[in-house]
Amino acid sequence: MARGFVAAFSTLLLSMGALAQDTWPYMTLQTADFTPPQLEVKKTGATDPGYIFIGPRGNQPNGTAALIYDEDGNLVYQGPTEVAANFKVQSLYNKDVITFWAGNMMELGFGYGTVHILDDTYQETYTVTLPGNFISPDGVARDSYIDLHESHVTNRNTLLVTAYNITQYDLTSIGGKMDDYMLDGMFFEIDIATNNIVYQWSALEHIQDIPLEQSKQGLGDEYGTQEKPWDAYHINSVELVDGGWIISLRHYWSGYFIAENGTVMWRLAGEKGVGDFEIDDGAVFSWQHDMRVYNQTNEGMVLDLFNNANTPTETVAPTTGLSLSLDLVNRKVTTLRTMNDGGDVIHSVSQGSYQLMSEETNHVFMGYGSISKVKEFDANNNVVLTAQFGDDNAVASYRGYKCQWKATPFWKPAVVVERHSTSATVHMSWNGATEYDNWAIYTASSPESTDHTFITSAQRTGFETAVDVNNLRSPYFQVVARKGNVPLSSTIVPVA
Repeated sequence: MARGFVAAFSTLLLSMGALAQDTWPYMTLQTADFTPPQLEVKKTGATDPGYIFIGPRGNQPNGTAALIYDEDGNLVYQGPTEVAANFKVQSLYNKDVITFWAGNMMELGFGYGTVHILDDTYQETYTVTLPGNFISPDGVARDSYIDLHESHVTNRNTLLVTAYNITQYDLTSIGGKMDDYMLDGMFFEIDIATNNIVYQWSALEHIQDIPLEQSKQGLGDEYGTQEKPWDAYHINSVELVDGGWIISLRHYWSGYFIAENGTVMWRLAGEKGVGDFEIDDGAVFSWQHDMRVYNQTNEGMVLDLFNNANTPTETVAPTTGLSLSLDLVNRKVTTLRTMNDGGDVIHSVSQGSYQLMSEETNHVFMGYGSISKVKEFDANNNVVLTAQFGDDNAVASYRGYKCQWKATPFWKPAVVVERHSTSATVHMSWNGATEYDNWAIYTASSPESTDHTFITSAQRTGFETAVDVNNLRSPYFQVVARKGNVPLSSTIVPVA
């Protein structure tokens, strides 16, 4: 069946992230051993402030990490070399933190991992895990079963996460066997401070409201075993709302309102004549991601989503960002905004994100998932920024965000001094630091010396600054990162 092939191809995109020869340029640094992708940025209008947060995966292992860039394309931060997703700034206990999922992506299109929460010095303050009696495709037990698709901090200081559990189930109603295996789509709300589960929900427990026959994902001939279970639901976002949660099920082209007692209250489908709402022509969507809710009342809400609208085997329409007004009384949906760059039409077959950056400016930032691009749109739906970090269909980032962030790392700056006979080149960087703008360079007689001689100063230039120093006489250098003339951090290194 065609849809079975779609599943195989989509999961390969998600887990591998690399389907073509990677020719994209990567950074090489003197002060760090990582090689992140260069960010190619095009600005076409006024942008909102913020840094670009992505988690690329592709043919360059040493650039696979949680990455922050400024909007001029300069690297600001690289985390550990590992697969990362949902890398962004969130608010926890009324303070800005950065959060990301890290773990193993399975070829089936989901993952097993842990959510890391870091403060503004990059100290890990909380590590959220999900232990339990889950069944995995390979039968191997994991310490944590949090899936990559969601890690959303709520206003009650809990974490919403998704999970996929392999379950044996009778699939004869869709042409399968009585003892076939499928993936149960689940979400959990976890108290961050204690790591205790405060709520959990299972799609299979509500099969009367979400029938398997309504899934757009065909079973095919190769799915139904423990090693390759059928993915009926593909849950990929969870949003806390008054009275319950809104979940996105990609393989149903739908969002569902789940009440606090677990009951499915209504379905918003991307097809006309399906679900509990009458939708207008602009509100049609399919294979969607990242449903988010704003301005909720008893009568209605605004729901935003990333409309993939395509699969690897079928190009249907441009991928768009949609903002929809839901009339809960009359059960009607009106399209408020449609975001699409007509000059750069994208067909994203998997992954993706929609971020309302500010309700004051109404700028929207979109990550295109399987296509290695992010875009910022202004209030009039015009593209004001496009950034690319890899060849098309060769590098992916599950989601992409633009966030304001201030950080002073707990580690010292990195310095490498290259000798050139009687001169030297001083290479300086401070991974993750945002609050400095210049360097001061000193010489020292020893690593323990407190008697330093000022040589020169230099403006910060991107991630790594290089300064040539003549008349080299001292065997040691000290560099000081500064904001104006205020020293922030320093280190002493020998001449190489």
